[in-house]
Amino acid sequence: MPQLSDLCAVLGLPVADEGGRAWTTLEEACALLPGQPAEVVRTAALTFLAQQMVALPGIAGVFAALREAVAHPQPERELTRLLGRLTGGFAAIHASWGDLVASSGEPRPGQAWKLIHKTRHVGTLTMAVSAPWVPLMPVAAEYALLARLQSAAAGAARRRVGERSLDALLSGLDDAPGLGSGPFALAVARFSHEAAATRTARAAQEHVLDVLASAGEGYFMERGVTAYSTVRGQRAVWLWPTRDLTREAVELHAALLASTAQDVRVGVSARHPASQVQSAFDEATQALTGTREARGCTLFQELDPLHTLVTSGALATLQAQVQARLASLDDNGRTEVTLRAYLNHTGSLGELAVQLHIHVNTLRYRLRRAEEVLGGRLSDPHLLARLYLAFEAGT
Repeated sequence: MPQLSDLCAVLGLPVADEGGRAWTTLEEACALLPGQPAEVVRTAALTFLAQQMVALPGIAGVFAALREAVAHPQPERELTRLLGRLTGGFAAIHASWGDLVASSGEPRPGQAWKLIHKTRHVGTLTMAVSAPWVPLMPVAAEYALLARLQSAAAGAARRRVGERSLDALLSGLDDAPGLGSGPFALAVARFSHEAAATRTARAAQEHVLDVLASAGEGYFMERGVTAYSTVRGQRAVWLWPTRDLTREAVELHAALLASTAQDVRVGVSARHPASQVQSAFDEATQALTGTREARGCTLFQELDPLHTLVTSGALATLQAQVQARLASLDDNGRTEVTLRAYLNHTGSLGELAVQLHIHVNTLRYRLRRAEEVLGGRLSDPHLLARLYLAFEAGT
C-alpha cells in the first residue's frame, strides 16, 4: 500500500516522522500533506502509481481490457470478471447501500475502496490480490467508479421512459405496461428539511431528488424488479410490483439513506391493483405526512387511523375553541402544556408533577382551572376525546 514516504520521495521532500502512514485515494494523499498545493500532491500520487504500474506485465493490454470492460452493457459484471481472471484473486463491487452488484473469484477478505463521485458515495470495490497486483488496485477502483457511473447513465435513460409512464399512471391516462398484473405498491419520499426558497436552491434540490429517485430504482433493478420512478414537486415517487411489502419498504428506505447525507422520510402505500395507482399515491402521501421522525418510514397500514382527520383541517373550529378558552387563563400557556402532558401520562399525578418539575398541588390547581374554563371534568371521556383531537389537529 502506498505510504507518505513514497509521496515525499516523488516530491523531493524530507521524509516526515509519520512517513509510514498509508494512503489509498488521491484525496487521502492530499490530506497527508496539507501544506503542499493539492494539485501538486495529486500529480505526485499519480506519478508514484504510474511508476508502480509499469512493473505489471503487459500494462498496455491491461488498460485496453479495462476500457473494454467498462464499455460493456453490464460494466460492473465484466470488470469484476476481468479483474478476477487477470489477478487470480477476488474482486467485488457493492452498491452504496451494501448490495452486491457483481463479483468474481473465491470470496475472501480484501481491501475496500470507496467509489466517490462529486462527494457522493456510489459504491465500493473490494479486491484481494497477490503482492505483484497491488499497484493495480487504485486504478481498478477508478474503473469501478466509471462502471458504476456507466450503469447509472444507462439506468437514467431507462428511467426516463418509466418516468413518463408513471406520470401517465398518476394522471389516470395509462395502464402499467411491463410491470405485470400486480399487486403494486407506491412509495413517496422527501427530505426532512424545509423546502428550498430560491429558484437556484429549488433547482439544486430537484437535482438531489432526481439522484434519490435513481437510487431507489437502482435498489429495485439490482433485485431484478422492474420499477417506475419520477419526481413530483418536492417528492420522489416509486411504483413497483410487490412481494414482501414490509421488507421492501425497509430496504428501500435504507438504500435511500445510504445514497445521500440528508435525512429522508418515506411513506408507503398498501398493496393495490394497477388500476388504483392514484389511490396508492394518496395512501403513500398520507403515510409520508404521518412520518414524524427525520429519518422515518411509515407504511399506510401502520398509520394512526385518526391521522387523516386531525390533519385535514376539519377540526379547526374545535381547536380554536379549546385554545381560546385556555388562553383566557392568561398564564402564558402553562395550563395547555400541563393538559398535553396529562393526556399522554398513564401514571399517578405525583409522577406527572415530578416530570413537569412542579409541586403536585400546583398540578392539581392547573387541572382544576382547566376544567373550569372548559366546562367539564377531566374524568369525562367525551372531554378527553375533544382535547386530544384539538391538540392533535394540524400537527
